[in-house]
Amino acid sequence: MLTRLIPATQELLPAVGLGTWQTFDVNDTTAFPPLRQTLQTLHAAGSTLIDSSPMYGRSEEVVGDITATLDAQNSFFYATKVWTQGRDAGIRQMEASLRKLRRNSLDLMQIHNLVDWKTHLPTLRDWRAAGKIRYIGITHYTDAMHTELERVLTTEPIDFVQFNYSILDRHAEKRLLSAAANRGVATLINRPFTEGSLLARVRHQPLPGWAQELDIASWPEFLLKFIVSHPSVTCVIPGTSNPAHLADNLRAGEGPLPDVATREKMAAYVRAL
Repeated sequence: MLTRLIPATQELLPAVGLGTWQTFDVNDTTAFPPLRQTLQTLHAAGSTLIDSSPMYGRSEEVVGDITATLDAQNSFFYATKVWTQGRDAGIRQMEASLRKLRRNSLDLMQIHNLVDWKTHLPTLRDWRAAGKIRYIGITHYTDAMHTELERVLTTEPIDFVQFNYSILDRHAEKRLLSAAANRGVATLINRPFTEGSLLARVRHQPLPGWAQELDIASWPEFLLKFIVSHPSVTCVIPGTSNPAHLADNLRAGEGPLPDVATREKMAAYVRAL
């Protein structure tokens, strides 16, 4: 698995992780076996990052319940978010996340969609100083908020920024990716398949023959390898509850990466479909 450096510490992070929006929000424990296999698949491939949020229903609790049954429980990189208004409410929510994820500390706490970020940022700094979290981040999922994300990461000392980016949604290339690189801020990429619409677009279309030169055997690999190949991308976090789909996604972090010319060739091929 390809790894990238987290600029704040030079810690290595696998280039493909796992998102849990919708996919881990389950109420019935009978749904746990495939989710458990999904997390085992993540670990077996050499990946670690699991991204969640209080916004994602029961996802934090489900991740916590399942990882507690795994020998690899302490090998994962646990990322979640604070998503509420007010300092005290934020503290209560983050404490609840620790309980749900069954952790004494978390790797990354992010301010979800920049909700009340000016209030939460000092708390996150206090938590980092106290060892309750290791990294601080901010997130959003729309192009319209890229300017605000850039403003925050260029004026405040943060470790991670999470945002949307895909082969046909390249607004982040205009400024945000380079701004993060210039400030030494790690990047997490959400919506790599634009909530599934990209996969629907290509599902019944053939891969180009030249994809074999990059050891690409599926469309998820193709779409994710485009993202991973950008030098300012630290980790992409496609969501799935299917271990076979995850294995497919994780292969995007293996083998050769496209160069600049090939990336444009890839994007042009998908646009033409």
